[in-house]
Amino acid sequence: MVRTEFLAALKQIALERGISADEIVETLKRAMLAAYTKDYPEQAAENDEVVVHIDKETGEVTLMQGSKDVTPPGFGRIAAQTAKQVILQGVREAEKQAVVTEFQGKLGEVVPGMLQRFERGSWLVDLGRTVAIMPHTEQVFNENYRNNQRLKVYVKEIDENLPRNNIVVSRSDAKLVEGLFELEIPELQSEAVVIQAIAREAGSRSKIAVASTQQGVDPVGSMVGQRGVRVQTVTDELQGEKMDIILWSDSAVDFIKNALSPAKVGKVTITEKTKTARVEVSEDELSLAIGKEGQNVRLASKLTGYRIDIVSSTGEIFTPNDELEINGEVTNVDSVTETKE
Repeated sequence: MVRTEFLAALKQIALERGISADEIVETLKRAMLAAYTKDYPEQAAENDEVVVHIDKETGEVTLMQGSKDVTPPGFGRIAAQTAKQVILQGVREAEKQAVVTEFQGKLGEVVPGMLQRFERGSWLVDLGRTVAIMPHTEQVFNENYRNNQRLKVYVKEIDENLPRNNIVVSRSDAKLVEGLFELEIPELQSEAVVIQAIAREAGSRSKIAVASTQQGVDPVGSMVGQRGVRVQTVTDELQGEKMDIILWSDSAVDFIKNALSPAKVGKVTITEKTKTARVEVSEDELSLAIGKEGQNVRLASKLTGYRIDIVSSTGEIFTPNDELEINGEVTNVDSVTETKE
């Protein structure tokens, strides 16, 4: 191979694979040494280590053992097949490592992707440089997926134990909601507004608690946007999932009241020891406070970290019964049960 051809081929592989030319040359050296060791084990076992030299300009291979040139006649032809296999494997490993390194910096980010195909319960997602996997557990039960569909995903983890598709992405993680808002809201990007907490039931509804770090900035208004255009963009990306934007407060009483919106509630009595809150609600606000199948009070409990008991004006107590971790202990807050005082 003439000088310009070898250099051109080296640069082309480096460009296509996204790895450096030096990495490719090192892979070639390992391949040639492996081929020599396999075909000439006695010579390779001698005291002096065999060192492979590759001329980066011409591609010429020379094997040196100490000061002695031990390159066998026709070595390139004899070892070509073995070398090819090792080279391909080495390039694949280098390419894989380059992708892993790149996506280490994207962990926790929301990135665009395209659904490639459905395979054994998981979707393969084309992210450009690589194909990620979205397992069944990271999918949303009522979202419609199809081949070649473009959507945004949350880069959740890198699992190097997987034989391929090491990048795990999610559509169900609450962090996806946060990331989508960060893409849309300049005030979040500048940290004039911060998201303090998110409670999500993927595919149905999310509650997002926000606060302002700058005087004069309305955190809820910043998230919603004029005529709701900002929040609608996120809702559209999540295929209709409802978004409740509420004002965060360092007062537990006020935070719980806000979290139960759109319902207007009355007196809130908190027991810090058990992380429970008793909330009095009028009859006309009762259904709003509880929500369909208890969803509103359930999400409010998850958002605030308190088990919330809704008490009607007639003395009926509505208690959520799902599992909520509070101070390391599990409390029920799933469905809603009704009792009389």
